[in-house]
Amino acid sequence: MTPDPIAEAAASAGQRDDDLLRTATPSSLEAIDAKLRSLDLKYQRPTAAKLYLHVGGASPSARWVPAERRATYAFVDQSSDDASSPRWFLEVGPGPRVSAPVDSALQLKTIPAQRRADFAASGSVWALRLPTDAELRRFRVEYERCLFENTYGVEATDEGRKEVFGADFAAWARPAEADDTVWADAEETLTPPAAAPGKDLLKEFEEEAGDGDSIQSLALGALDNSFLVGGAGIQVVKNFRHGLHGKGASVKISGGRGGSGSAYSTPKKALLMRGETNMLLMSPGEALHSNGVHHVDVETGKVVAEWRFEKDGADITMRDIANDSKGAQLEPSGSTFLGLDDNRLCRWDMRDARGRVQTIGSSSDSPVLNWSQGHQFSRGTNFQCFASTGDGSIVVGSVDGKIRLYSKSSMRMAKTAFPGLGSPITHVDVTYDGKWILGTTDTYLILICTIFKDKDGKEKTGFSGRMGNRIAAPRLLKLTPLDSVLAGTDNKFHGGQFSWVTENGKQEKHLVATVGKFSVIWNFQQVKDSNHECYRDQQGLKSCYCYKVVLKDESIVDSRFMHEKFATSDSPEAPLVVATPMKVSSFSIANRR
Repeated sequence: MTPDPIAEAAASAGQRDDDLLRTATPSSLEAIDAKLRSLDLKYQRPTAAKLYLHVGGASPSARWVPAERRATYAFVDQSSDDASSPRWFLEVGPGPRVSAPVDSALQLKTIPAQRRADFAASGSVWALRLPTDAELRRFRVEYERCLFENTYGVEATDEGRKEVFGADFAAWARPAEADDTVWADAEETLTPPAAAPGKDLLKEFEEEAGDGDSIQSLALGALDNSFLVGGAGIQVVKNFRHGLHGKGASVKISGGRGGSGSAYSTPKKALLMRGETNMLLMSPGEALHSNGVHHVDVETGKVVAEWRFEKDGADITMRDIANDSKGAQLEPSGSTFLGLDDNRLCRWDMRDARGRVQTIGSSSDSPVLNWSQGHQFSRGTNFQCFASTGDGSIVVGSVDGKIRLYSKSSMRMAKTAFPGLGSPITHVDVTYDGKWILGTTDTYLILICTIFKDKDGKEKTGFSGRMGNRIAAPRLLKLTPLDSVLAGTDNKFHGGQFSWVTENGKQEKHLVATVGKFSVIWNFQQVKDSNHECYRDQQGLKSCYCYKVVLKDESIVDSRFMHEKFATSDSPEAPLVVATPMKVSSFSIANRR
C-alpha cells in the first residue's frame, strides 16, 4: 500500500523527493497525540475531538501542530434570505476556530484508520481527529448530507436524490449501493497497466518564450511541429521523441482583412487542421464569445482569411471550436470543424454554399462560414466546453455540471445526459474509443464510464444509445487538502486531458490536469481499478488521490501529453509538455526496471 505522508513519521526532517516531484513528509499525528497524553491527563475526554494545523507548507520542516486539544465540531444551519448563500457551515470550536461553508472547496478527505478528517479552509490545512470510529462515521454522514443540501438546495432524502439524479442515476445518488460491474467489464478489455510516473519523471528540454512574448496556450502537433500561442504571435517548435525543442519561425499576427488593419487579440483557442498545415485562431470578443476566426497558413505564416460566424443572415457568436474528430487535424483536406456557444452546437464548413472558398484578397468583407449541421436550442443548455471522439461523436459540458453525449449523426438530441454534481464543467475530454469521459471542475475531475449493454447483450457506449439504469457511479480525481493549498492562490483545476491517441486499439495511459503551480498526473489504469487501495473504506463517490506532481515556480498555463507516436521504448508514455507564461518544459516518463 502507498504510505500516507501524514500518517507516517518522517525518516528525517529534510527528506525530500527530487525537485520535480514533491511529496510532503510531516510529523505523524500519532506522535503528537502521544506527547499530549503524557503532558495532560485530562486530554482523553469521551467526546473530545482534537484539531491540528499544518504549518511549514512544502518546506522540509513542514509538520502538524495541535491547534485545539479539546475541540468540538458542529454542522451549523446559517440559513438566510439570500438563496445563493450556503446553508450549512462546518464550525470547529471553541471560537469557532474554523468556520467554512460545506462545499467541494473544503477538499475534505477522511482517513478511517486514524479516525481523521483533513480539510482546507481559509487558506490553511486542518486535521480533525475524532475519538471513535462511530464518531467519524457520523461526521462523514452529516458532511455528505450538508454537502448535498448546499449543492442542490433540496433535502437529502430519497425524494430529494431522485429529484436531482432521476431514476436512471441511482448509482450517483447512492454510490455505496452501486453496481461496479460496468467498471469491471471495462477493465477486462484493457491492456496491462503501465508503470505509474514516479521519481523517474525526467525533464528533457526547456525553452524560453520567444521575443519576450508570454505563452497563452499550446497547440500540439502530431507531425513535425507544435506551436506556442502568445499575444503577439505564434512560436513554432520542433517535435522530438523527448519533447518540444528548438525555436523555429515566429508567425506574427497583425490582423487585417484585406489590409483593413482590424485589431487582433490573443487567441483563446488555436485549432490545427488540414494535415497541420493550417490553423484556426479564435480570439475572444465580448464576454469570451467570438464572432469569427482567423485562418492561418502555417507554412507561409500569413492570415489567409477572416471567417465570420453567421446563421440565417445574422451574425452569431461561438464560445469554443473543436476538430470534427480526435484525428481530424491530420486529415489533409478537412474543411469542417465544430462550434459551440451557450445554446448552440454546430458544424461549420469553410467552403461556401456555392462551393467557392472566399479569401481576404477577394473581398473587403469577411467571408461567411457555412452552417452545415447543428441545432440552436431554445434556452437552458448553458454549454461551456466540448470534445470529439475518434468517430466524431461529441461530448458537451455545461455550467450546471451536466455532461451530454451526441452521436456523430445528430446534434439535436443527446443520446445520454449525465446529471451534474453541482459544479460547472469547465473543460471536457473523451477517449478515442468514446468509452471514458473526463470532466474538469474547479475543485475536482470527474471520470465517467459510458459503456453499457443493450437488451441483446451487445456492448455499446452512451453516444450510440440510451444507457438506461445500468449506469455506474463516476470516479472523482482530487487533490489532498494540503496540495490544494500548496498549489497556489489560483488553485482551480483546468484543462483535464487524457493522453493522446488517434488510432483504434490504442489505449490512453494517463490523465493530466493543471492547478495553480501544479501539473497533476494520474495513472489511468489505476484510477479505473475498482480494487485500487485509494478506494478502500471510502464513503460516497470514490475519489482517487494517487497522483504525481510536477511543480513549477509560477502558475502553469497548460499541461498536455504529446501524441503517442512520440513514446519510446524507454517510456510507457509520450512526453508531457508543461507550459508556463515564459517557459515550456518537456518531461519523459522512464520505465521502471
